Amino acid sequence: MSLRDAETRRGYLDRSFQGDPGGLQRMEELLGMAGDSAMFFMEGKRQRAELAEDILSDLPDEDHLEFANTADAEGLGEIIDGYKLIRRLGEGGCGIVYEAELERVNRRVALKIIRLGMDSEAVVARFAAERLALEMMDHPNIAKVQDAGTTPAGRPYFVLELVRGERITTWCQQEKLDIPARLRLFIQVCQAIQHAHQKGIIHRDIKPSNVLVTSHDGVPVPKVIDFG
Repeated sequence: MSLRDAETRRGYLDRSFQGDPGGLQRMEELLGMAGDSAMFFMEGKRQRAELAEDILSDLPDEDHLEFANTADAEGLGEIIDGYKLIRRLGEGGCGIVYEAELERVNRRVALKIIRLGMDSEAVVARFAAERLALEMMDHPNIAKVQDAGTTPAGRPYFVLELVRGERITTWCQQEKLDIPARLRLFIQVCQAIQHAHQKGIIHRDIKPSNVLVTSHDGVPVPKVIDFG
């Protein structure tokens, strides 16, 4: 219903709820809340725009990023506090994720490190917030933090359990899962997100590539990753 004129809307409501004053009152309350919500989200939009502008102002220019990408690519084989970088798994706006090996116990992990040239105060704070958020959570469907530190060059990193799996949509298609089986997987994802919300943590980027499904003893287990 798009009746922006107050008088037109009043007439429409009076006609629709003739003889039902209780229904009219409830509808007026709902319309009032809708107006409040619109103002809330508009204000939130302005705040998000201001925050984005602050963060982007701290980011390096494209030439600097091109240099950073080249330098990061040369990090394979490097050893950081006993973790040997094996291969690149992925990257985001400020961090790169590597598969790494903790050499003293031959254990494979995922190591996330801030990109070269991205170590502004805003980005470092965001990176630290992601690590803290993961450390606060303890749920079987959320990848766990195992270690953290700083490289000799001063770049923060943290270590996660390595999730070897497929994105949830790919898994469902490959395994030809029926609707009940897909829902069972999705319920676990919802439980993981609920756990995060109970800790006051919002993921902000839930999508198939951030939910990987792996198999434990033949049972599919979804894992939520990348809370950055």
